[in-house]
Parts: sequence; structure tokens; C-alpha cells
Amino acid sequence: MAFFPAAMRSLASALGRSSSVVRRLRKNPTPLCRSLHDSPLNPKPTDPLPSRFLQPIPSDHAAAPTTAEPKEDPEMNEFLSRFVWSISGKISESYPDLSRDIRDSMLLVICQKVVARLDSGSSVAGDGDPAIDLSEDLWNTIWEVSASVTDAMRRDRVRTELRKYLHCDEVKQMCRFAEEVGIRGDFLRELRFKWAREKLEEVDFYRELELMRLRIKKEEEMEKGLIATSVKPKIMELPQRKGEKIKYKIFGLDMSDPKWADVSRRLEEAEKRIVPEEAQPVVGKSKRVEDRIMGLDPKKDDLEPVFKEFEVALSAKRVDWLALLGRIKEHDEDLYFKAAEHLLDARTFDPNIRDYSKLMDAHSNAGRIQDAERILNKMLEKGIEPDVLTSVVLVHMYSKVGNHNGAKEAFDRLRREGFQPDLRAYNSLITAYVNAGIPKQGVALIREMEEQDVKPTRDMYVQVLRAFSKSGEVDGAQKIVHAMQFAGVQPDLESYRLLIEAYSLAGEPEQARGHFDSMTRSGLGPDDSCVAGVVRGYAKKNLLDKALELLLKLEKEGFVPGIATNSVLVDWMGKLQLVEEVELLLRRMKEGGELPLEVHVSLCDMYSRARDEQKARLSLKILEERKSLLDGNQFERIVDGLLLGGLLSDSQRMLDAMQAQGFTPSESLRVRIAAAQSIPRRDQGAKIVAKKGGW
Repeated sequence: MAFFPAAMRSLASALGRSSSVVRRLRKNPTPLCRSLHDSPLNPKPTDPLPSRFLQPIPSDHAAAPTTAEPKEDPEMNEFLSRFVWSISGKISESYPDLSRDIRDSMLLVICQKVVARLDSGSSVAGDGDPAIDLSEDLWNTIWEVSASVTDAMRRDRVRTELRKYLHCDEVKQMCRFAEEVGIRGDFLRELRFKWAREKLEEVDFYRELELMRLRIKKEEEMEKGLIATSVKPKIMELPQRKGEKIKYKIFGLDMSDPKWADVSRRLEEAEKRIVPEEAQPVVGKSKRVEDRIMGLDPKKDDLEPVFKEFEVALSAKRVDWLALLGRIKEHDEDLYFKAAEHLLDARTFDPNIRDYSKLMDAHSNAGRIQDAERILNKMLEKGIEPDVLTSVVLVHMYSKVGNHNGAKEAFDRLRREGFQPDLRAYNSLITAYVNAGIPKQGVALIREMEEQDVKPTRDMYVQVLRAFSKSGEVDGAQKIVHAMQFAGVQPDLESYRLLIEAYSLAGEPEQARGHFDSMTRSGLGPDDSCVAGVVRGYAKKNLLDKALELLLKLEKEGFVPGIATNSVLVDWMGKLQLVEEVELLLRRMKEGGELPLEVHVSLCDMYSRARDEQKARLSLKILEERKSLLDGNQFERIVDGLLLGGLLSDSQRMLDAMQAQGFTPSESLRVRIAAAQSIPRRDQGAKIVAKKGGW
């Protein structure tokens, strides 16, 4: 590295092109040490430099004359480009928080100190040597970078020369000879590189011999006094940059144009937005304040004073608040919701629309719909209109609670903003329609998806089909099954079961039986719930012979009725007052486990009508323990059965429980209750007369 001192001198000038400090020097040429005194490298209380990087030393150096400007050297430019690129990366990696001007000034100081150190003939430094010393670790890094740059340049030179000798006449002639003797492929390629390397080594050998001869000749002439002994000039400060002599290039790209300085700054600003900023470490006083925050009661304590103390102790910014919220969420979810809502009004947190939407989504997932709506109102009060992501959150939230109007409004807002709703948004709105009991709107939404080339999923079809099945709407159920088949979704066991149940509830057992036979022919096999659906349809029309025919046929095929089929049979035979047959069937069902709730409803009704008060009250006790699971129709059947059995007090108690759960008794049941309340008084009077011997 004979050219290294001059390289470092030119390096500082090249750095001046991108450094704001040297651009100021160019307009006002003053001694370099005086300019550095006013530069960002001069530590200030508000912007201190790392202490281990720079160490102040006394500055009692004398000024020296300025040397001549070096001439342009392509090899030197290449070295400068690579060295600046490498050492600036080291500084940026070690000190990522420093501003660009300070890092550029650091590079300038490094160049000055390296020049002063390499100037072996200089015992004192001049104005170009600032009164700042570099640490030993930094010197080691400088030599490592210089060595790696020099080695990389040497390798590139070898590759360039080797590429030249690959096409020289001697190597081509040897390759042609090798091809003539039958050498081909990879072996020939290896030989060609081997011959090129040997040719390069030969040229380097004779080149070194020539240099050695010239050096010996020069030494002999100096001994004879034919030429004067050269004295190396002392360089006391860096040369001033003039004109466009220095070409700062990075791998062939000319960086001398001032536009690249602006590009570099914009890239640095973009990186700050893309690369997330790291939160400050919470230690000392801020850690003690955070521990107090973790111990707060979200229902009683006020967060304002403690959060203000944390902000002052840590000089908290948005990234610090986000890190604190993450730790609070792991500790206490209720405290997290209160803290997140409190920070929406904090100036240092700088909330945006994403903070509102995320908090609304978190409240929705936790079932806090009122809290989510309060956050939405707060966002609207601040003049922030819901965007696409917020509208998606609202669609899911309102669909979950069955508010189809709110979900539809948020869904329409998505389309007005030109956003194509995704599968999740469509599925949420379909769920809202199904829960609201308007599955036809769900069918219209599925057709809209097909028109928009959005393929509905099997779950969407089944969800709407289930709604039609529960209400017994056979037309809607059949249409949705046809739509499934048209979309390429083949019916499965679940879709057949729902279709059979729809026809059974509608009182069309023959249609239900036809779909059951179609299911068995398709190879899906007789399912217990499907058989129960067909039998329920026969029970509505009281077609006992056809139900027995179906059961006997399936029994021959090896089918054993399960809980669902037996429950339908118990209900049917209970209405026919076939008590013995029901009890025989119950013994078989109890072997399979606990009886379903609807079986106890049937038993209570059957025993009440049969005037078996003991068994009726036994089933009634089980129903009262699980009354929260009963629906309105089951309550009506229980009350009606108790009335017909003469259990007036029990029927009144179940009626009160029915109304307490929000179910309204039908008009016919009210009439029967009113009639039953007057009949017992006449019966009681008749019993008194009979007791006195009147009858």
C-alpha cells in the first residue's frame, strides 16, 4: 500500500462532497480546525458524542503550509470509493442514532487523523490534524477496512487480467489442441483457466523483475550522485477541494453529482419510516413507575397521574407507549383496555385511525360491544371517518352480535369507497342475516358474490341452508342446494340432513323420504339424524305404517337406531299414550348414556296426560334444573301437558319461568290457563259435597 497516505488525503476531500461541514468550508475557506470547532463534532450539552469514540487531547500544534493539489488518479478514486463505503457502514452500524451531519464529520476527522498518523516524517500535526484522538479500537477497525479494500482491489485486478489472458492467442491455441485430442466440457474449462493463471503468473514474474532492475539502477545512480536523493514532503494539513478533480465512484457509479446528497437524505428519512424504531429500556425511575402502573385497579384508580409520571421519567414517545401497552396486555387485559383508551387522548402517543380500529377489534373479540361503539363515537367526534380496515372491523363486530343493520351499513361503506369485500366480510354479513332470521338476504349476497367472481365457500351455503331448515322453508332450502351444485359444491351428509329436516318440518314426508333415498344411493349411507328427520315427517302426518316400513328396511340392512331416531319415536309414542312401549324404549336408550332434553319434555307431557303425577314431577324436576336450555315451544308443551294433567301449581311455576326467560305464551295457552283456573274450584266444591254425603 505505497499509495495509501495519498489515498487518505484524497479521501478527506472526497468526503467533503457529501459532508455539510466541508460544503460550508467551500463557501468560506478557513482553517480546518477552526471550522471543526463550529461543526457538529464539537460536543454540546444537547447533542453529546459517544465518549469511547473520541478522546480530547491538547491542541498546541503549529500551522503548516498547504500542499499542492493531487492529480486525478483512477486507481485512487476506486480505492477512495470502496474505503468510504466500508468505513461509513461501520460508523452507521456502531452509532445508528446519530444524525447524518455528525456521521459525515466523524468520517472527516478519521481521514485527518489517518493522514497525520501515516505522515511518518511529521512529528507534530498541523491545522489539518484536529485536537481529537481516536481510540485504539477505531485504529484497528481503520486498518482492517483498509486491508480488506486493498485486497478486494487486488482480487478485482487479478480477475480482470485473468479474463484478458483467457482470450490470448497462446491459451486459445492450447484449447484447440485439447479439443483435437478429445477433451471437452468441464475438464476443458478447468484447463483453460489453469493455462490463463499460469500465463498471468509468468507476466507478473517478469514485471517484478523489471521493477527490481529499475530500482537497483536508481540506487546505483543515487550512489554515484547522478540524481538527487528524493525527500518526502511533509504534509501538515489536508488539501482544499477545488474544481471537479476528485471523482467519487461506487462500483462504477459516479457519486460526484450533488443530486446524490439529496437522494441519500431522502433514503435515510424513508428508512426511519420503514424500519421500526426500538423502544427505550425501562430502568430506574421509569421501571418503578411501570410497576405502579401494573398494580393499578382498572375499575377504581385514575391512570392520568401515573401515566404522566411515566412520560416525564422516560421522555416517552409513541414506540415506548406501544411497548408499555404490550406489557400491560400480558399482565391484565382489563387494565390494557383502559390504558389504551386513555392513550388515545395523549399528545405524545400521537394516535391514528389504526389505534382506534385495533382497540375496537380487541373490544369486539372480547365481547365488549358497547365499549367498541364508544371508541367508534370518540373517533367520529375527533373528525376521523372510518376507512376500509375500520369498516371491516365494524362488519365483523355487528355480525357477531346479530345487528344486521349496522353490519349492512359498514358493508355498504366498503363498497362506496371502491373496496371489494373479501370472503371474511361476506361471511360475517351472511352470518348476521342468518342470526336475524332473514336467510333470503344471505342468498342474495351469495348471488352477488358469484357475480363479482368471488367463490362462496361450502360453509356459507350450509349456513344459509341451516336457517331455511330450522324454519321449514323448503323452497329456499331447495334453491340453495341447487346453487351449491351449480357452483360445483357437491352435497354432503350435512346438506342432505338439513334438506330432509326442512321437508319434515314443512309436513312433506314423501319429499323427505325421496331425498333420503337419494342420499343412500349416492353412497353416503343412512345417518341417524337423517333417519330421525324422515320419521319426524311421518309423525307429523301420523303415517305410522310407513315409518315402521322404513325402520324395518333399515334394520335388515344393519342399521341400529340411535339417540336422535329413538327421541323422535319416544315423542311420537308419548303423544299416542303408548306408555309401556315408551318405557321399553327408554331402557334401551339409557344404556347409551344420558337422555336428551327433548326426551324429558316428551316424558313430562306423556306422564302428565296419563295422570301419573310421580313420574311427571320426576321429569319436571330435571327440566327445571335445565330450564335455561328450553325454548318457547318446549315451555308451551310442558305447561299445556301439566294443565291437562291437573298439575295447576306446577304449570303456573313453569309459566312464570317461561315469562322470566323472555318467552311470551300463545293466546291459546292463555285461554286454557284461564279455563283451568276456574274448573278446579268447581271440582273442589264437588269433592266437599261428596264428602258430606250429598251425592
